[in-house]
Amino acid sequence: MELRDFIREVPDFPQPGILFRDITPLLADPVALRESVEVMSRPWLGQEIDLIAAMEARGFMFGAAMAIRLGAGFVPVRKEGKLPWKTRAISYTLEYRDDILHVHEDAVRAGQRVLVVDDVIATGGTAGAVVELIRQLGGEVVGAQFLVELAGLAGRDHLPALEVRSVIRYEGT
Repeated sequence: MELRDFIREVPDFPQPGILFRDITPLLADPVALRESVEVMSRPWLGQEIDLIAAMEARGFMFGAAMAIRLGAGFVPVRKEGKLPWKTRAISYTLEYRDDILHVHEDAVRAGQRVLVVDDVIATGGTAGAVVELIRQLGGEVVGAQFLVELAGLAGRDHLPALEVRSVIRYEGT
């Protein structure tokens, strides 16, 4: 199965000049969805992952399923005003706007091994912010896993010294 065939290209979304890689066709296909979770999980089997930290909203879909597959807990990383408990926050820059992410202060204990998961890595701003939040809480970030990588935007550069994996790689933006 070629998972790339389930990614739809949407030009000029969310603004002119952006070519959006839409994963909703992949999510709608049960075989493609199952395969994507399996392929994303496979490199991390046996790596003693304690927690998966994933960003809303699309990262939750893969992160929660991977947590189940890897026998790990799940840490939701959310936008402003979405978490009900005391949070740690960090601001970051996307390719087309600034944003703030929050995580519960007690979501990660010191020394826990955490894998960061999202659907897409573009500029790396979101993933870099999550890595920083996890480290502020005392977690050990063991790597980052993405379904899609937009390699032309050099997002890996924001994740130095981490094992970064992606399943589908686009060389352009």
